[in-house]
Amino acid sequence: MLFQYKPGRWGAVALLWLLSVAVGFAQGVQGRVTDTKNSSSLPGVTVFVVGTNTGASTDADGNYAIRLSPGNYTLRFSFVGYDSVERPVTVAESGTATVDMALGEGLASLSEVVVIGSRAATARSNIQTPVPVDVIGAKEMRSYAQTDVTQILNFIAPSFSSNRQAVSDGTDHIDPASLRGLGPDQVLVLVNGKRRHNTALVNINGTFGRGTVGTDMNAIPVAAIERVEVLRDGAAAQYGSDAIAGVINIVLKKNTPWSVSAQYGQSASHSDALNKSFTDGKTVQVDLSKGFQIGQKGFINVGAQYLDRGATNRGGIDTRPLLYTSLPSRSSGETPDAFVARYEGLVNATTKAADDQKAQAGGLDRNNMRVGNAELRNIGFMANGQFGVGNGSTEVYFQTGLTNKLGTGAAFYRLPSQATQVDLTLYPNGFLPLINTSVYDLSGSVGARGQLASGWRWDLSNTYGGNSIRFDISNTLNASLPLGTSPSSFYAGTLQFRQNTSNLDFSRRYALGGGTTRSINTAFGVEHRIDNFEITPGEERSYSRGFPDGQNFRGNNAAGAQGFPGYKPSNALNKSRNNTGIYADIEAELGPRVLLEAAGRYENYSDFGSNFSYKATGRLSIIDDLALRGAVATGFRAPSLHQRYFNSESTQFVNSVPRQVLTVNNDSPIVGLFGVGNLRAELSKSYSLGLAGKRGSFSFTVDAYQIDITNRIVFSSQFNRESGNLTTGTVNQILNTVDPVQITTQPSGTTAQVANINTVQFFTNAINTTTRGIDLVLNERIRIGANTLTLTAAANFNKTLVTNIAVPTEISSNTAVTNSLFDRQERSRFESSVPRSKINLSGSYGFGRWNVFARSVRFGEVTYLSPTSPYLPNGTRTQVAGQDFPVENDQTFSAKWITDLTVSYNVTKAAQLQVGANNLFDVYPDVLYVNPRNNANNLTGNPATSYSGGLDNTSNGRFVYSRAVQQFGFNGRFLFARASYTF
Repeated sequence: MLFQYKPGRWGAVALLWLLSVAVGFAQGVQGRVTDTKNSSSLPGVTVFVVGTNTGASTDADGNYAIRLSPGNYTLRFSFVGYDSVERPVTVAESGTATVDMALGEGLASLSEVVVIGSRAATARSNIQTPVPVDVIGAKEMRSYAQTDVTQILNFIAPSFSSNRQAVSDGTDHIDPASLRGLGPDQVLVLVNGKRRHNTALVNINGTFGRGTVGTDMNAIPVAAIERVEVLRDGAAAQYGSDAIAGVINIVLKKNTPWSVSAQYGQSASHSDALNKSFTDGKTVQVDLSKGFQIGQKGFINVGAQYLDRGATNRGGIDTRPLLYTSLPSRSSGETPDAFVARYEGLVNATTKAADDQKAQAGGLDRNNMRVGNAELRNIGFMANGQFGVGNGSTEVYFQTGLTNKLGTGAAFYRLPSQATQVDLTLYPNGFLPLINTSVYDLSGSVGARGQLASGWRWDLSNTYGGNSIRFDISNTLNASLPLGTSPSSFYAGTLQFRQNTSNLDFSRRYALGGGTTRSINTAFGVEHRIDNFEITPGEERSYSRGFPDGQNFRGNNAAGAQGFPGYKPSNALNKSRNNTGIYADIEAELGPRVLLEAAGRYENYSDFGSNFSYKATGRLSIIDDLALRGAVATGFRAPSLHQRYFNSESTQFVNSVPRQVLTVNNDSPIVGLFGVGNLRAELSKSYSLGLAGKRGSFSFTVDAYQIDITNRIVFSSQFNRESGNLTTGTVNQILNTVDPVQITTQPSGTTAQVANINTVQFFTNAINTTTRGIDLVLNERIRIGANTLTLTAAANFNKTLVTNIAVPTEISSNTAVTNSLFDRQERSRFESSVPRSKINLSGSYGFGRWNVFARSVRFGEVTYLSPTSPYLPNGTRTQVAGQDFPVENDQTFSAKWITDLTVSYNVTKAAQLQVGANNLFDVYPDVLYVNPRNNANNLTGNPATSYSGGLDNTSNGRFVYSRAVQQFGFNGRFLFARASYTF
């Protein structure tokens, strides 16, 4: 369990304490914020006390209240689309100061105040920071069709990439994400500045991010988010492990008015490649958020979300000529002519017609896969609050959330002809295994902050997070059980990850004299973190060979639940580690033109050792409103507990051939036999240089960067048993230590060698990489009469190269084994599986009650390299299925423009209607190469031209679009309508 709660006296004590601190109001400031144009109230305006961490948001009537000690302050009022204004205020010993404010619509785009990237209390906009930061507000997040955080960021932030995956087990339900072309585990996610926990899932299937462990940002309801800050620079010296590519900070809403929205959408698409129209993926989403005031300074804000998303399917037609009978193979000693004659006697127009007729009668459709978005139901909430205690010099704050996602994805269809994976007494026409996941995500953070009499600000907090994934497999069977005895559903096990982080931070600003722009801010602190990873095995029949396991099994049939064999007791584990980090940083403002910062952090882990990271940044105003900025930093990423300890057995399909794959961790002696040692931390060096500025209503930033990473952890390619004699060969001999070869007697009376485990893979520090790129962001706001046109152009161009592959000496003399450590397919996942460029052009225009939002995003090309090279090391062609392996399987998919459009109408001041489209012009990615021999009507027995599904990457025609490399998905146009109400 992620958590347990036992009611008792502590709940009553906590409630009484909350009530006691919520009453009373000594001194402070209050007021009302309105629009200068029509004097109407403005809800959701941020009122920030400059130089502190204190602030509030206006309610539905535009009112705000902030509790403050006596003294002189400056208030900053900011709201999207309006000019920010600062006003001084004096709070007396008794009574409340009143500051009413009228905001005017701004020509310049709002320079959002940024929290991430600095520990100083000085408010800075995203063009004033010494490193690049994107700020994405709630209004922009809700202007288009996307419903969850990763998809929203994928279409807004050019440096961010994330796509939903298909036919990839648990990864169907947790989207891997990339920042600046790096891995999902090389970006750190914060919520309100506090570290967010990772998921329990390690991605071991053939998609982008294979071998990594990311953070499920979609567990955070969009309704609870005020803004997202994307720090595009290495920050491990400030925030610790994982922050190699950057940091994403999700800032939760504060005291906001009631807001309710409901959205419905579905596909309205036609695929020319599939010659079919689609209206699937029906999606219903309901969002709710409300802030409640506690006293005059405190608040609690709750955001909740319900999402019901239907599955989509863009699968192709199964091209295997026969569905109920396997194609014959040549027997030992059989002459070529005899084989052709036998083949064509079994596979011909007559037998195919009978097979097709049987399939039609049995309801077996050749469109037998589900290739697209998994079915998903997501319900969750997030709460954020703070309140003052004592005389108001101390704030207590908290955040908490709980999300449950129920998903159903599909595995590969098992045909009646696949004798070792089916039971025709149960499924005479085959079956499609379904992988059902139940994902629970729990988080909670509580802390207190204040200021000592000496001027030091302090912040003490504790953050807990947990993620669990339960796997239940349905519409399946265990083919090793006696005929007719297998259940059709199995509990396959649970993965759990828990993290607890405690922080104590201190900071102080020292004025240097000569004006408010000359100061030094110092900060230091300590962090202690505990991680825990657990694997709970499934029920016995979910993994067993026969029942009990190892007894009463049926021939050489595959063991365990088809589609997803359960975790075995031997896979079960419960591992923990802890680490302690200390940091210090100093930030100096040497007048209005110079800002310098230096930071250092030391961390010690209980399982692999220690690391020290540093960072230096600077910003120099060359002239007014034009600044040069740059940074030099080192960073690191500790191996995750998942990478350190995960182990499993699974059935994976490679070119449509099922393989029992053994995943071993670094405690396994198998890893040592390959010459691989314990995992070490990834180390990085990063450099950035950029310009930022504005002139009138125009603002821009341009930043170039380079990130060098050594000891990068990869999930190895698959080491397959050598063919022929299973007792010889490097991989055979290693696997035989855990899976000894068995001698079985065939029906013909001959004997054969049989092994259950065909393949092994593991984690290792195998490669070094270099990533270079450039980010560009341009903003313009143009006044047209009484209305405003907002234009944005943003782009990211990046390139990652593998610069070194570390091959252990134990296997360096065996070329075939060496190539399997990190093959060309894995190389392409790192170098070219996400777009090397992304360009975002967007605009919005408001007139009267209407608003129009338009956006076009160019997703750059991606490249997939087949694991089989078309050429051997000596330059000759690789032979597969009696012919040269096609070079077309190394495929580059061209860049595409995806256009979104939304039109909104303000029915009243509080009510709004929106209609729109994602992928307005119904664009699909390029299709996969299909070899001519991969054809359902190919009935010839000639070995050089006969049917083969192993000469392309379509898995017998069922994948028309690539699932290995994606740009923007392959679901086509999506239409939606949304109604929202604020009161």
